[in-house]
Amino acid sequence: MHRIREIFLDIVVVLLGTFVYAAGLYFFIEPASIAPGGVSGIALMVNYLTHAPIGVVSACINIPLIRIGYRFVGREFIWKTLLSIAAFTVIYDYVLCWFPVYQGERLLSCIFGGVIWGLGIGLVFLRSGSTGGTDIIIKMINRKFPHMPMGRVTLATDGVIILASVFVYHSIESALYAIITIFVCSQVMDMILYGGDKGKLVYIISKRPREIADAVMAALDRGTTFLKGEGGFTGEEKRVLMCALRRNEYHTVKTIVQNIDPDAFMIVSDSAEVRGEGFKAMAEQE
Repeated sequence: MHRIREIFLDIVVVLLGTFVYAAGLYFFIEPASIAPGGVSGIALMVNYLTHAPIGVVSACINIPLIRIGYRFVGREFIWKTLLSIAAFTVIYDYVLCWFPVYQGERLLSCIFGGVIWGLGIGLVFLRSGSTGGTDIIIKMINRKFPHMPMGRVTLATDGVIILASVFVYHSIESALYAIITIFVCSQVMDMILYGGDKGKLVYIISKRPREIADAVMAALDRGTTFLKGEGGFTGEEKRVLMCALRRNEYHTVKTIVQNIDPDAFMIVSDSAEVRGEGFKAMAEQE
């Protein structure tokens, strides 16, 4: 029953995030002739040149990336990504088209578009999914280098597409506005996913701590620590598993614990700041 609730919540949040993400592109970014990187940026440029439906173009580009991603990021990530891609196609091409777009100041378009775009992507990422495209590549990089914030990785992967937009729109300003949009988007994403330097501190008391620790390390490449404990009533010695996590990783750990030991006891708290490997460097200055 709990698993069904989690799947339902995954679907709702992924669909909501996709709708928000599509709205940011449709209402603000596309009317301003901005191609803010990723598959969406490519689709916007293709639409500008050929008037092909943006949702359909985006879905077609995503197919080979999905095939690559399936080998590296797992089945759960892929089905959520497929859900987001399908929803984006329907929402963008057949739902939002009935509404008027913002035709005002271009700078406001790129700022508000970036905020809404980043909010939507961040919501999808919170449930361990993606909106497709370069998000799949970013997710693979994040699995390999978990200490690299996703927003900054996104910023680094979009340079070629931004450069191409100069030639498509015949405007250097389009590229400059795209940089602003991506920067705003990356900041919003990082705030949603990481909350600055905040994280989660999880204590897990289970009869199968080693299996849980191995599963966490395999799924997230996240280290764990065993603490010695003793049951206050039984006097039985126990191993308490402690793990510091990023906010978006907690859902994965909770699912792992529920699958391995439904009778486990978890204590979860917010950490004001986490430093060390996989988080902000100890020597990094404020």
